[in-house]
Amino acid sequence: MAKKTSKKTSKKTKSRSAAQTAVKKRSGAKSAARSSARKAVKAKARTTPAKTTTKATTKKPARPKQRIAISHHREEDFKADGLRAYAKYRDLGIAAASHGLAQAHVIRLQGPCDPAEVSKLHFHDVDFQMVYVLKGWVKTYMDGQGETLMKEGSAWTQPPKIKHMILDYSDDVELLEVILPAEFKTVELKA
Repeated sequence: MAKKTSKKTSKKTKSRSAAQTAVKKRSGAKSAARSSARKAVKAKARTTPAKTTTKATTKKPARPKQRIAISHHREEDFKADGLRAYAKYRDLGIAAASHGLAQAHVIRLQGPCDPAEVSKLHFHDVDFQMVYVLKGWVKTYMDGQGETLMKEGSAWTQPPKIKHMILDYSDDVELLEVILPAEFKTVELKA
């Protein structure tokens, strides 16, 4: 009986040994494949700096270091010196702090809304524009989107040069607007 157990153990050991060898062969092949892939990646990485050097010569000049901008709410900071005559703007100091990279302001549209003055199709030549409704509501039109009612807590982006206009707004509406760059052109269009 001892011999039978020994033979079974010996067969199991041989089977395990064969299985382990097969696994090692497979993982050896995988390891070799991984090693080849690593070598290819490393070789590609070695050739990349030459391309990077070429790109570095056409790189834009570095912007001046940005500084901190802090703006606390003060009623006297709302000025009627912005883009629209029917709005008051509170500059948040972002344009000066970012050296013109971006601008941000709180806009109060003066009520009641006069569609004859307000509803003019236009676009802004910007890289980025985002608006967030702080108070009240505003009804907008954007090309490809149609009319949308934006309420307190609503936010939207306006892609560069998208045709849009304000259709209506509440007497208490306040908007936060962020635009890149700080200086940009606005073009009014014929409806």
